[in-house]
Formats: sequence, structure tokens, C-alpha cells
Amino acid sequence: QGVIVESGGGSVKPGESLRLSCVVSRRISGIYVMGWYRQFPGQQRVLVASMSLDGTSDYDGSVKGRFTMSRDNEKNTVYLQMDNLTAEDTALYYCNGIPAYLPWGQGTQVTVSP
Repeated sequence: QGVIVESGGGSVKPGESLRLSCVVSRRISGIYVMGWYRQFPGQQRVLVASMSLDGTSDYDGSVKGRFTMSRDNEKNTVYLQMDNLTAEDTALYYCNGIPAYLPWGQGTQVTVSP
């Protein structure tokens, strides 16, 4: 098993929700900022959400108000609650530190379609 394992993706309809999880096989309490990234087909990964150790979070404008990131340092896990999903959220989702220095996981696919 890799350093990062993402899960929780799936196929949903517009307006529905998903909760992604990311388990890291090392202490994320040593990683000041964790982030969720997404990748559209044929494009590079882009950062959509970040959270620092003190709980400060930041979001890309395309997801602000709909996505909520959280982290559980004791469980070495980060989460991404995604509400009111749209077709434009269809992508492969990854987590990593910021900067992204950990080996990338396989990601979890999110597909939003009617």
C-alpha cells in the first residue's frame, strides 16, 4: 500500500454530495499544510482546498462555499466534504502536502452526471 490512499469517490447526480477521505501512512501532524487537488482529463492537477495545522483553510473560488476540508491528525486522515456537486466537479481527486512532496496516491474518481 502506498503512502497516500484516497477513497470515497463515486458517481452522483448534480446537487448531491460526497465525502472523500485520504489516509496518509505517516504523521500528518508533521505536515503543516495538507491539500486536496483535482485533475481533469488531459490537464495537470490543481489545488482546490488546503488546511494548515491550526485549522486555517482556503478554497479555490470554483468550490468555495460547497467544499469543506477537515483533517484528523491523530488518524493521519484528511477529508473533503463536497456538497452541491456539479458536472464541472467531475475529476480525479488527490490529496498531498503543500508543497506536494509525498508520493502521489492513485486518487479517487468523482463523476457528476444527470
